[in-house]
Amino acid sequence: MDHFSRSWTALLAAVAGLPDEDFARPSGCAGWLVRDLVCHLVIDAQDVLITLVTPADGEPTVDAATYWKLVEPPTGDDPLDALIPRLAAAYEEPRLLKFHLDDVGSAAGRAATLADPAARVETQDEVLTAGDYLSAYVIEWTLHHLDLIAHLPEGPEPPAETLAAARELLERIAGNSFPASFSDEDVLLVGTGRRAPTGSEVAELGGLAARVPFVLG
Repeated sequence: MDHFSRSWTALLAAVAGLPDEDFARPSGCAGWLVRDLVCHLVIDAQDVLITLVTPADGEPTVDAATYWKLVEPPTGDDPLDALIPRLAAAYEEPRLLKFHLDDVGSAAGRAATLADPAARVETQDEVLTAGDYLSAYVIEWTLHHLDLIAHLPEGPEPPAETLAAARELLERIAGNSFPASFSDEDVLLVGTGRRAPTGSEVAELGGLAARVPFVLG
């Protein structure tokens, strides 16, 4: 749960520090501007709040790794994906989007701190402990932090410890370890298809090269 707080706090701070003009720049999410990504984070924060107050009585059906499903790369046809840019544009001014994310995001962060890690919660017709749910979101926050700064060379990097935690989780999801020579950031970018592997990386990946990217949904 510490990794959740650190990754989320770092991401919120990175958004808060963006100058207005950066909201119109592309993000690391194909087809989304930075403002679209930030709008998506507002919805993510709402999901965290909703899930943490949705108790479940049954046995856990998933953990932090199996919470994520491997899906096909997005095509842009998903109605929610199309809705996000329209919602983001409706804010008109970046300061309004910043305010909404800070407001809802801070509440989600406080709720995570107060949550009982052993409590069972329900989301997407699955049951898992609050601790596993929050651990699952470390990879979400870390990947989106990388997406946020993908075209912003001066943007602050995610914390090293949460990059490492996200890599470990991705390797659990994949059922394979990535080469030790890969940095944590490269594992996340290549492993999730955010950039194509170089020729030398393909050679190092070996049989794993045929399985990437692992698209999480």
